[in-house]
Amino acid sequence: MILTLGLLGALQTILIGGFAGYYLSESLYEEIGQRALMVSKTVAASPTVITGVRSRDIPELNRLARHLADTNEALFIVIGDHEAIRLAHPDPDRIGFSMGDDDGDYGRKALIEGKAYVARAKGSLGESMRGKAPVIDPATGDIIGIVSVGYSLGQVEATISRYNFVLYGVVGLMLLVTVISAIVIAGRFKRAIFGLEPEEIAGLFREREATLQSVREGIIAVNRNGIITTVNRAAYETLNLPDDEPLAGKPILDILPESALMSVLESGKPDFDREIWLRGRQMVVNRLPVRQGDEIIGVVASFRLRNELDQVSRQLTRIQQYADTLRSQTHEYSNKLHTIAGLIQIGANEEALNLIGNEVSDHQALLHLLLEAVPDPVIAGCLLGKYNRAREMGLHLDIDPDSQMVDIPDTLPRDQLVSVLGNLIDNALEATRQKVGGGGRVRLSMTDLGAELIFEVEDQGPGVPEDAQRRIFERGVSTKGEEHGIGLHLVQQFLNRWGGSVTVENLQEGGSRFTLYLPKRQEERNRF
Repeated sequence: MILTLGLLGALQTILIGGFAGYYLSESLYEEIGQRALMVSKTVAASPTVITGVRSRDIPELNRLARHLADTNEALFIVIGDHEAIRLAHPDPDRIGFSMGDDDGDYGRKALIEGKAYVARAKGSLGESMRGKAPVIDPATGDIIGIVSVGYSLGQVEATISRYNFVLYGVVGLMLLVTVISAIVIAGRFKRAIFGLEPEEIAGLFREREATLQSVREGIIAVNRNGIITTVNRAAYETLNLPDDEPLAGKPILDILPESALMSVLESGKPDFDREIWLRGRQMVVNRLPVRQGDEIIGVVASFRLRNELDQVSRQLTRIQQYADTLRSQTHEYSNKLHTIAGLIQIGANEEALNLIGNEVSDHQALLHLLLEAVPDPVIAGCLLGKYNRAREMGLHLDIDPDSQMVDIPDTLPRDQLVSVLGNLIDNALEATRQKVGGGGRVRLSMTDLGAELIFEVEDQGPGVPEDAQRRIFERGVSTKGEEHGIGLHLVQQFLNRWGGSVTVENLQEGGSRFTLYLPKRQEERNRF
């Protein structure tokens, strides 16, 4: 085995190394020749060169040839007239003589046939790969000269030698590795897989099981047929499954009919950090296809309950909403207090009392309405904050006195609901302020009668064009500019998750109406 593998490896290595070295040499020669040809064509087509050859401006042609040779890292650039007499050359003593005394090639193919070509020759500046191109007068179409660009083959051969040194070193290393590999394979041919004894393999299996059971995330794996192959203890606890029911070997759809693992198995697309409601619990699920080569042989799902950090995040969201409400109220009451103080100072006591009475009356009416119609403190706090926000903007937020929002399902997350409702109200306030300005009104109506929660927001803005009413809920699509287009996209995501819908219509008197529908009986739209 050692001899066979060694000879086979040596033969393959030598053949591959020899072919690579030959191909490398030929590729470099061809590349340098094409480069010389490209530069010669470019120089020959230069208007400055054409003018210099036509007028036989030798100083200008030599200056230009030296500059172009340095720029293109060429060994030389020689320019001749239509009889191949040098007009520009790196050696000034050769100017005025025929280009044929250098390499015997007058450039007949370029001067007579008007074709650019590549030639390899040894001249006064050493062996070089040369590209030659005719200089053609664009006015008459006559060939008036020739350009020869040369690149030193000494540099190419030095590069080839350097590459060959590395290549042959790699070939020798590959041969050595082949021999060592043959020795290793022969020495372990009769041993168990990876040199392990059966007892050691069993120990590794037990370690795998212990590791799997120690993970706090639930883990379920299925094969290509949707049969459960792996499940840990945390999966039983998280999914509230009976402890005495063995799951391995059963179809996943028999255990979790709403599972989306089969769709991942078909699509082959992983799914990370997807938030879902499953068996009355909110979870974060990751689904990853298992591949063997290009074939998908199974899917692994890991899932966990939303942890304490998520609960803290919700609380912080509510605190932020309360803070916004308090900020709006503080700002509003500060302005009113300053006004009242000013009225008292100028002796307008009656006006001050009227202002105080109006303020107390408005807020008492609003608070009474919210306490009666919206007992949920989170939603009521959001509406109170938006009411004060509207007053800061010089607008009015009118809440329909017949509104009622009492029967809200416990499964509906309040932080997401107030985020959606707040986005709709903010958009309505902004649209109304842009068109109407101060004194504009936004109307909010709510009802929980029937099987749905319905929120209706009307504004006095410019309305939503009909062609944009379907696209306005897409991310980045907005009628307010490039920096918007997020709020309504979040609204649509929320509705998709909880089975709701939203309609948009323009009002005859101006403005638009957004109507939000949420079913009271929540269905889990995100599957495990």
